[in-house]
Amino acid sequence: MNGVAAIALGSNLDSVGGDREANLREAVERVRALGEVVRVSSFYDTAPVGYLDQPRFLNGAMLLRTELEPVELMRGLLGVERDMGRLRTGVVGKGPRVIDLDLLLYGQSVMSTAELVLPHPEMQDRFFVLEPLAEIAPRMVHPVLRVTVEEMLKRLKSGLG
Repeated sequence: MNGVAAIALGSNLDSVGGDREANLREAVERVRALGEVVRVSSFYDTAPVGYLDQPRFLNGAMLLRTELEPVELMRGLLGVERDMGRLRTGVVGKGPRVIDLDLLLYGQSVMSTAELVLPHPEMQDRFFVLEPLAEIAPRMVHPVLRVTVEEMLKRLKSGLG
């Protein structure tokens, strides 16, 4: 399989590698081992969602052309998170993190397994995902909703969801 994946990036903690922006840039560099980075969005300063008692996030998005299957790619992204110091056990869900990499879309793939759900089940409800993704892939289509990223963002802004 050779596909284009949309990946969300987020960070709200400093690390040994630097601040939030340095963490995002480091993650992009590390993801290059998984395929060809086609585009990277600007980074957006955003308020936390869900668990609010934490620092603000810096979010972005990237497009990756890869030969990895979706589950293999997700495992690779989790490996990047782990190698950068992301802890997933013994921490608050949706809490502070050095790096967060979410596989949003993989071409027109639709799947639901214990390891991965595609498309990402909450992407259409998240400004911090859609704004950076719309910057780099406004015409990318959600395979279930059958609307573009640009349209999802427009709907979210208008309150239509």
